[in-house]
Amino acid sequence: MSQMVIFEPAMCCDTGVCGPSVDQELLRLSTVLNNLKDQGVLVERYNLTNNPQIFVDNQTINTILNEEGVEALPVTIVDGKVFKKQAYPTNEEIKEQLNVPASHLTAQFNVINNDCGCDDGCC
Repeated sequence: MSQMVIFEPAMCCDTGVCGPSVDQELLRLSTVLNNLKDQGVLVERYNLTNNPQIFVDNQTINTILNEEGVEALPVTIVDGKVFKKQAYPTNEEIKEQLNVPASHLTAQFNVINNDCGCDDGCC
């Protein structure tokens, strides 16, 4: 399986899904990455506010920032090579680049005997 790393612009929190107006693209990405994590697939994600040293230490990202500026972010690297700049990967691109089934991108629920897992059995 391939390794995907996403380098993001400065945001208020790790995921960018915070504050009074949530960016739908960041919400989509966070949801997909959480679902992948639940399936055992880890995508590393760094934002400039919380992880500035990683941007300095990664030669590829450092070069992009020096040559193109922060406008190049987000940058997605797959297996050490730049895959996409200035936009987040789509669900289809994530699926193809990581070679995972589409089902890995969506939440999986285990419903047994119509029990949703709530204490009283009713959600």
